[in-house]
Amino acid sequence: MPERIWNFNAGPATLPLPVLEKIKADLPNYNNTGMAVMELSHRAKDYAAIHAEAQNLLRELLTIPANYKILFLQGGASTQFFMIPMNLLSQDQTADYINTGTWSKKAIKEAKLFGKVNVAATSEDANFTYIPAMDGITLTPGARYLHCTSNNTIAGTQMHVFPDSGTVPLICDMSSDILSRKLDVSKFGLIYAGAQKNLGPSGVTVVIIRDDVIDMSKDTIPSMCQYKIQAEQDSLYNTAPTFSIYILREVLKYFKTIGGMKAVEKENAAKGKLLYSVIDDNADFFRSPIARDSRSLMNVVFRLPSEDLEKQFIADASAAGFGGLKGHRSVGGIRVSMYNAMTLKGIEALTEFMLGFMKDNG
Repeated sequence: MPERIWNFNAGPATLPLPVLEKIKADLPNYNNTGMAVMELSHRAKDYAAIHAEAQNLLRELLTIPANYKILFLQGGASTQFFMIPMNLLSQDQTADYINTGTWSKKAIKEAKLFGKVNVAATSEDANFTYIPAMDGITLTPGARYLHCTSNNTIAGTQMHVFPDSGTVPLICDMSSDILSRKLDVSKFGLIYAGAQKNLGPSGVTVVIIRDDVIDMSKDTIPSMCQYKIQAEQDSLYNTAPTFSIYILREVLKYFKTIGGMKAVEKENAAKGKLLYSVIDDNADFFRSPIARDSRSLMNVVFRLPSEDLEKQFIADASAAGFGGLKGHRSVGGIRVSMYNAMTLKGIEALTEFMLGFMKDNG
């Protein structure tokens, strides 16, 4: 097998190498069934064990209370943008949204199809380079829910403090930082995340939903979109994305093996400290446009003195075995996506390259 690169893609993203090796070993005969995982019936006992273990591991790692259901759905986080208001919002009702970037704006656009939207806070005035102060948001009395995005892959910002929504359900898109840090799940009514950044491959979306929010949802919408039906059927109303859920289980098993959330959070903090220190200590060459208290530990964005240097940086980095460093097309620059599966060793190698590039081109 050719040597693996350091994969900094924003999603689908790198997976732990031990997990990839386990998947390879399981093919083409999983658990002596004579079949590969993706050939198993989603109703079979061997798959049922995978499904249940994935839920149990997630519940254990995130300390999810008993009054929450864990759903494995399809369509990515983008489907949740409309599925949430479809279930919870009517034309005469209002939902509050915090706008912190591209994905928040997409969620707001979809919500407006089903009811009224109040933008409770926004950082669009500064091109989403900061997270609005949580004590300055304008909430709607009697709102159905408050929606936020915890980490912004394009902008490079992250919520380090979550809003207090009182008795209103707090809903959060955690697609790009779920499982990256310890979390009080009980503060949220619903958490959703596409798996392809921190949890596994594309194809499955995790929804963690409190029982009372399920009870709020409508039964006058298509069955596939009803949280009630998905919860009652344990996400098996139709054929589940079985192979993606199997890989998700293997990723969760791996993170438990290396020490759980305590170890994962410690490693992520170390990666962020190292990379941001190199950027800040060489601010005449590497420039971070993000407010310090809003910086993401998952997606670090920075600029170089010129766009030509940025293109050269990306090309030289690719030749040196560092992939996926080009910033999103809407903002340009450099983006280092360092999700859970990216090791500290990978960031050490990247920062060494950065310092060498600066020495040669500064």
